[in-house]
Amino acid sequence: MKNTIAERVADFLKRYPPFQFLAADSLLQIAAQVEVLYFEKDKAIFKEKDTNHSMFYVVKDGAVRVFRTVDNQPKIADICDEGDIFGLRPLITKEDYELSASANEESIIYGIPIDLFLPIALAHKEVSNFLIASFASNVSDPYSLEESGKLFTEYSVERNSEIFDLQKARYSKNILTCSPDTTIKVAAKKMSHRDVGSIVVTHEEKPVGIITNRDLRDRIATGDFDISDSVDKIMSKPVKCFQKDPTVAQAQLIMLKNEVNHLCITEDGTPDTKLLGLITEHDIVVSFANNPVVLLKEVKLAKRTKRLRDVRLKVSRLLKKYLDQNLPVSQILNILNEINYAIAVRALELSLLKMETPPPCKFAWLALGSQGRKEQLLFTDQDNAIVFDNVPEEEYEATQAYFIKLARITTRAMHKVGYAYCPADMMASNPRWCQSLSEWKKQYHIWITDPSPETQLLSAIFFDYSYVFGDTQLVTKLSDSILDTLDANPMFYRVMAKDAIRSPSPLGFFRQFLVEEGGDHKDFFDIKARALMPLIDAARVLSLNHKLRNINNTAGRFERLAELEQNNKEIYENCSYAFKSLLKFRTKQGILHDDSGRFIELATLSKAEKLKLKRCFKSIHDIQELLTLRYNLK
Repeated sequence: MKNTIAERVADFLKRYPPFQFLAADSLLQIAAQVEVLYFEKDKAIFKEKDTNHSMFYVVKDGAVRVFRTVDNQPKIADICDEGDIFGLRPLITKEDYELSASANEESIIYGIPIDLFLPIALAHKEVSNFLIASFASNVSDPYSLEESGKLFTEYSVERNSEIFDLQKARYSKNILTCSPDTTIKVAAKKMSHRDVGSIVVTHEEKPVGIITNRDLRDRIATGDFDISDSVDKIMSKPVKCFQKDPTVAQAQLIMLKNEVNHLCITEDGTPDTKLLGLITEHDIVVSFANNPVVLLKEVKLAKRTKRLRDVRLKVSRLLKKYLDQNLPVSQILNILNEINYAIAVRALELSLLKMETPPPCKFAWLALGSQGRKEQLLFTDQDNAIVFDNVPEEEYEATQAYFIKLARITTRAMHKVGYAYCPADMMASNPRWCQSLSEWKKQYHIWITDPSPETQLLSAIFFDYSYVFGDTQLVTKLSDSILDTLDANPMFYRVMAKDAIRSPSPLGFFRQFLVEEGGDHKDFFDIKARALMPLIDAARVLSLNHKLRNINNTAGRFERLAELEQNNKEIYENCSYAFKSLLKFRTKQGILHDDSGRFIELATLSKAEKLKLKRCFKSIHDIQELLTLRYNLK
């Protein structure tokens, strides 16, 4: 006889990871033992230090907030809604709870028995990896937990190939070599000319030794040998060799075992046959191409724009991997923003090298819009500006011309990297957005004291800026001036607040999505204009009103506001969560359809996805109501 309830549970679970990786019979076996639990709003599911319940949980309907207590105050770690899993510590580490969980609204929860689920999970690599990633994203130091053997205690979990990499190691075939009787001076000049850190000493095309920068430092700079001596006096020998096509893991292990940084590739893996190539420690590091630290190193070493574009493409793959692992969007943003900013800095450094003269005065490059808020995950257009130091009036035109030329070279480089030109020309190459500090102060003063529809649009872009490169004091002085002007003109907050509520709730009277009524995206839902921008605009005006500095990220602004206004804490925390969920949703749509993810075809969404979006929209209504009351907008 069929178990109808179990089939319904299985039908629900199979739509979400990690259950979607399981075979139908395994999933049905688990579903038959699931406990269906009901919780009223604010009812505790488990508390910090509670003995584990021998199960973990999945949200069926409603939402659950997971939090830790700091200074007797709850600090939300996550809000889970339909299909999300939580309470994983008993499963992963066999320990009691370190966080608390309670119903954020009336909720139905599925309890999954650990004893039943664990053997099935361990038999499926995709399930194990997903659970580890989900758990690790919510612990303070997941790597130390992993190293101590506490993840899936007493079980062996297979890692993906990016950790124990079995791919072939890349190595250089264009090797710099010299004979044993070459003088040290000549060998060093060859290394300098090729800009490499080593030279292989060969005899009859066979490797007999190697000289590195370290040898030159330790044996020549110390005076132990003279630069006129032959290289065989200081070379390291014998060289460590390996046959061609070693894996990354093999090459790394040999280097670690022998405490060397270079590995010669020969025909049979011994020094007695012809030299074919050379693997360096740097080559091994680069093999782990999607490691953020490695990508940052690649950016800093880039000599050409093409290399920066290669890194940016790797960042896109890294983004997809992080989303697949369901990492929190705040962590993804932190990692990707560091790389994106490093790319912008390197593009500027390379552009400065192309200028005929150094800058005539101090300057700062600013990122604007989503780049300025550090919320850029997908490829988008450029928004940037330059502020340069005040110069005498007779020098202004020439100084501005210099920085406009620099900006054109830089924006062209960023375009090659993959960042489209701004269609509205909101770029530093536009003279209007490349000005001295005093001119920028005048510009902001006009926007604040004499607002208009055009200046309100510009304010939405230019009040979200962040420092990228150059002199930080110029940016500090500009920020000081803006806040002083706002202090003297508090009515501007009302103007900004009114602008923030101009887009109503994304849902119509009958709770249907409001879609585009015409144009190329007719009947599509504009997630940027109708969902993300109302939250961005609200966070901006409230953070400016509180004089918050150096917090440009929308989610971060709401989290700081929650600390400052305890009476509105729940609204702000929900807004932070909603923004991160919407941004993650847009990013996934963009990757799926290979576009910006802005316009969404509702017919392609599942019922669960639509419900998640609608839950986020409640926060938009709440924050717009708060703005309406605070700034008397009725």
